[in-house]
Amino acid sequence: MESILEQTKWDVRGKELRLVEPAGNIRVPSVDEIYSALVENRATENGMPSSVVGLRVSRYPLLPRLSIEESVNGIPIYSITGKCRGSLHSLELTDLERGHVILNNTWYPIDPSTGTEVLELLRATGVEPGPVRSLKSFLHIRKAAASGGPVDDATAMRSVSPSAFIPASDDTPYGVEAKLYPYQLLGWRWLKFLLSEGSGGLLADEMGLGKTLQVIAALSDAGEGPLRPSLIIAPGSLLENWCREINKFAPQLKVLKHHGPSRTGRPADLSVYDVVVTSYDIVVGDNSLLNMICWKTVVLDEAQFIRNPYAQRTKAVKHLQREAGLAVTGTPIENQLLDVWSIMDFVYPGYLGDARSFEKNYLNSKDGAAQLEPLISPLILRRRVAEVAQDLPPRIDIPQLLELDESEAAVYDAERRRIYAEYGSAATLVALTSLRRFCAHPSLMGGSFDTADPMIFSKFRRLDEIIEEIFERNEKVLIFTSFTAMADIIARHVVNHFGAFAGVIDGRLAIEERQPMIDRFGSIRGGAALVLNPKAGGAGLNIVAANHVVHYNPEWNPALEDQASARAHRRGQELPVTVHRLLVADTVEDVVNDRLSRKRTLSNAAIVGIEGSDQDYGDIIEALSRSPSKQERK
Repeated sequence: MESILEQTKWDVRGKELRLVEPAGNIRVPSVDEIYSALVENRATENGMPSSVVGLRVSRYPLLPRLSIEESVNGIPIYSITGKCRGSLHSLELTDLERGHVILNNTWYPIDPSTGTEVLELLRATGVEPGPVRSLKSFLHIRKAAASGGPVDDATAMRSVSPSAFIPASDDTPYGVEAKLYPYQLLGWRWLKFLLSEGSGGLLADEMGLGKTLQVIAALSDAGEGPLRPSLIIAPGSLLENWCREINKFAPQLKVLKHHGPSRTGRPADLSVYDVVVTSYDIVVGDNSLLNMICWKTVVLDEAQFIRNPYAQRTKAVKHLQREAGLAVTGTPIENQLLDVWSIMDFVYPGYLGDARSFEKNYLNSKDGAAQLEPLISPLILRRRVAEVAQDLPPRIDIPQLLELDESEAAVYDAERRRIYAEYGSAATLVALTSLRRFCAHPSLMGGSFDTADPMIFSKFRRLDEIIEEIFERNEKVLIFTSFTAMADIIARHVVNHFGAFAGVIDGRLAIEERQPMIDRFGSIRGGAALVLNPKAGGAGLNIVAANHVVHYNPEWNPALEDQASARAHRRGQELPVTVHRLLVADTVEDVVNDRLSRKRTLSNAAIVGIEGSDQDYGDIIEALSRSPSKQERK
């Protein structure tokens, strides 16, 4: 039978043991009396129960601690320990509640103040001894350990994989019309797990691994149906891409693009949608409107846009009411550790303290990064292409639709109307060249490409972001454009902005000089770019030093584009090749893309003549009637 000393609760007051909850009519003896009774074997005297016979009594209390230990499978484990004069003992939760414990035939009082502190921490977090189940509680306890609480964290100096917290499962996301790769399923389950806890996280997979699809899967199936309403914030040029990707992969979700001069000013008009997609600039301008809704989740695409904690857009984004925040970026650190603080402060507000204390505690250095990593690693899921290459096809195609801003759209529409007025139904593919030039860069139309700042155009800014991420990985890229002036603009920008090698291969470079240019490109360690005309670089060249291809503007002929992509995607290439296709939505480029898809479906890759034929007529009329302007589409 359990000893009366185990059945009752005791409190230590000096050397006196006082019964917290009465146990019959037993008089509570002092430690000295118990000790003397045991030594002299007078267990039945002074009203003491016979069950204490043979017990030793410690004059020193156990100091309890909550411990986080490492396990073989990577899942951290909680345990409660008590320390007394250098010896460590395992404790149970009931020991803390009772206030004493009998271990190895010795009765120990438990230090009441420390015991209460551990108990309060466990109750506040809902934690019990055993494997860690809740990431939110784990982070709370880790933070308590870092601030000097009653916690011994054996994992404090190492990163804990975020996947360690994901419950084992073989389920797939409901409502998603796509087959996810194993690492994408893991990403979806991780996002679902975070959202189920009302927590947030940073999805930082490398470019080409399908971050957008993983987020759409979480929006479609977070365990209890869609997360309605959810808000996606992205650069303005990517809004149309998000809408089309959601409609493609999760067509049951009702999506609204909240952008442009005709957008609503009523919160009720937004809350009826499953997903609202808007831009960082609109969040600043419409902050009071968007803040009238408590969003199930707010997703930040290209989350490095809030890396400056003092910027207006950052403050506006963090002001939004939300149950959880998810950040998506392939470049979580661009300049300094404060970039990470700002993003983490969005996904898990307050976790890393305020910005000033963070900068004081984590110096912008290698040591500071090493100190920070264990704290944030459970909240960041980052996979590299090389790590999951076995799951991937040898070629990853990423068509990305970009949206012109209103001023750019107005200039495009003016040129579109001019062409229609001049040619009408007699227009040819050649007549559309000026529209294609505009979609490459507006400066190509006015002859100012030598002096114009290329970053004034939204499509070029997206190219810059892609190149930056590729160079951060010390990898190489082939960029195809059919416009000579555009090739020069791109090459000049790579050299001036990134300080990297950029060669140009087009009709101006003699054939015998092309292979030496490729050899030089391949010999460079780290990031480098080759800018090629698809006709000059589309056949006969082997450029496997690059595992990234960017088609800056689409070609009328699918065979030309496919041959260009094959320069990097061929025998000898050891990594999956990522092929980016940048397309401006609701312009001639959108029509060209539709045409390419149709021709590929028909397996018709014949060279198309420059004059408009019967099969081209519909494409030409479509290109001249499609407008990127919101006002034109009203």
